[in-house]
Amino acid sequence: MIAYVNGILEYIEEGLCVVDVGGIGMNVYISGSTMDRMPGIGEPVKLYTYTNVKEDAFTLFGFLSRDELALFKMLITVSGIGPKGGLSILSVMTPDDLRFAIMAGDSKSISAAPGIGKKTAERITLELRDKIKVSEDDMLRGSSVVTADDLTGEASSARDEAVAALVALGYNSTDAMKAVRKVLKESEDAASDTEALLKLALKEMF
Repeated sequence: MIAYVNGILEYIEEGLCVVDVGGIGMNVYISGSTMDRMPGIGEPVKLYTYTNVKEDAFTLFGFLSRDELALFKMLITVSGIGPKGGLSILSVMTPDDLRFAIMAGDSKSISAAPGIGKKTAERITLELRDKIKVSEDDMLRGSSVVTADDLTGEASSARDEAVAALVALGYNSTDAMKAVRKVLKESEDAASDTEALLKLALKEMF
């Protein structure tokens, strides 16, 4: 439908903005994090949009990056997550944080979003974990979403064991996943050695 709206920011309030596109005011629903990063009134803005069509409504949901839009589309494929739920999650989590939470099975962080219960958050991690893959470089700078895992065999086992060990030590599972991923990017030698991977990841936690 409408891929993006590009115009002048006419009005903004929590959860909604109006963009003047050639003299036509477009209502676009936005997340809290998008609202915080919007330009000032009267300034140019480009929002990548998802069009939600119902019998009695035609609604646009907008994002400042294609990355956020892609994650939003993925979120609303999960049963029980509508557009408002997707916006709620992206209001409290960055795209990178959401990916890490899903990959680490960290439903607790996701359930912190308003209106997202524990069971719904668990469903998100279960249904989307296999769909989300971020390359080692992209895990640190944030970008593409594809459908495979870089690590297999011993490397995958070492990664999972290191993350589990960090969680057992009391670290948040999302932070543990971030630390291990960073080590894997920087040290190929530690890729299949759980003990070495854990030691280096612990240094990242401080």
